[in-house]
Amino acid sequence: MYKPELMKAGIRDVTFGERVLVVEPVNLYECTIGDDCKIGPFVEVQRSVVIGARSKIQSHSFLCEGVTIGTDCFIGHGVMFVNDLFKEGGPAGDASKWKQTTIGNHVSIGSNATILPVTICDRAVIGAGAVVVNDITQPGTYVGNPAVMKRSFAK
Repeated sequence: MYKPELMKAGIRDVTFGERVLVVEPVNLYECTIGDDCKIGPFVEVQRSVVIGARSKIQSHSFLCEGVTIGTDCFIGHGVMFVNDLFKEGGPAGDASKWKQTTIGNHVSIGSNATILPVTICDRAVIGAGAVVVNDITQPGTYVGNPAVMKRSFAK
């Protein structure tokens, strides 16, 4: 009988800013987390992810490689970021084919949203359960699958 290779979740090679709060258990590795951030339990933040100052990541969220979160952002419970679009009918298997996601400053993303590789401008609100498949270039509230603007914010 074969025994599986066991890997433990934990915190490894993370660059933390000052006054960061992390609620375990988490899986954080080779990422950067800015000053005054809060990371909830059951969150995974993978290598090369950058989280800006004063941002909050709620429980059960997944931030894959290639994600950058701005300052003063809120990521709700169970938010999933995607970096592989399965363009060849299955997983890319090669990190060079993965895409980047950039979230601006003062962005709020509701629980259970899914964020494909996109750019989201400053001051956007993504509704709970929304699926963001296109870049968001104007501040406002976005809802649905695919996410569309429901309300624009004055500039």
